Amino acid sequence: MEFQYYLPVNLVFGRGKADFIGEKAAAIGKRALIVTGGNSTKKSGLLDRTKKQLEENGVSFVLFDKAEPNPLTTTVYEGGELANQEGCDFIIALGGGSSLDTGKGIAFMALNGGDINDYIYGKKVSDKALPLLAVPTTCGTGSEGNGFAVMTNPQTLDKKSLRCSAIVPTCSIVDPQLMMTMPKGILASVGFDALCHNIDAYLSTISQPLTDLMALEGVRLAAESLVALYEDTGDLNNWDQLCLSSTLGGMVINTAGVTALHGMEHPVSGLKDAVHGRGLAALAPHVFESSIKGAPYKFATLSKLLGGRDETDFVEQIHKLISRLDLTESLKDMGIEESDLSWLTKNCLKVSAASMANHPVVFTPEEIKEIYQKSL
Repeated sequence: MEFQYYLPVNLVFGRGKADFIGEKAAAIGKRALIVTGGNSTKKSGLLDRTKKQLEENGVSFVLFDKAEPNPLTTTVYEGGELANQEGCDFIIALGGGSSLDTGKGIAFMALNGGDINDYIYGKKVSDKALPLLAVPTTCGTGSEGNGFAVMTNPQTLDKKSLRCSAIVPTCSIVDPQLMMTMPKGILASVGFDALCHNIDAYLSTISQPLTDLMALEGVRLAAESLVALYEDTGDLNNWDQLCLSSTLGGMVINTAGVTALHGMEHPVSGLKDAVHGRGLAALAPHVFESSIKGAPYKFATLSKLLGGRDETDFVEQIHKLISRLDLTESLKDMGIEESDLSWLTKNCLKVSAASMANHPVVFTPEEIKEIYQKSL
């Protein structure tokens, strides 16, 4: 048995831990660029709470509140320029996965010039980025636990990850109490994303013993908590469970990667700006149905964690979960047309080649197009 596992992040997990934002920030730097969206952290009071803590701890700051869902590379450029102009020596990312990924991209671009797409596609390599303090307010992407930043190029509509250890957060504060104000629709989509990260990592052909252990625990935690929280039958412990599932999901994909499900969804949300978790739900039954033959024993294990018997009823368990979470939209409901399928297939093979290669079944272009077709 041989493997390597490296993830240099200080994870601070627990209810009430957002009270330590100022203290942790002061240990990282003197002047922060706060990266967030335009609405949720203001409405929840987290932004004002963060500002107050920074002032109390002697940390100055500048606000960049332009993070959008499905972050754009152009937004990252703008934030990187502002960080440099203002002399910021670290980034604080507050919000959902999009805010965290935007913060990571800004941290990277502040110290690296040129076209970020060169780094995304591996034409250039850098191990430099500003330090980052991540404070997630949704439990889905797990961005607090990895060195990925997913961005969309608005010119090509390519949605792909910048991947490097330099953008692993220096510190991540995961406070389940920050998640409890999420609207139900967002809870369903981000929770399903968290579950799928863990499933993808477990199915990955480059998984290893540590990622398998964490991924299976992530699946178990999501299975026990997500529906309960969505249906208002959950408790504080369930919030802890789902948040930990999300963080574990981010951690395991840092090493094991994602597979065909995420690989096929990224072109969808890149093209139509669809909600990522809902795109996953539209594709999941059809991707998995075509994949069981590649790792039946793994699908059997997953099925049992979701309440099933073995690999033969795994897809049934996924259907049940999607139904209970009201994630039943098709790709057509998200704006995908028959005429888009060829572009989606080509873009998938372009931006998600590594993810598709990690899958237990390597799909042909024709099979990829057929899965998209079934998901309409």
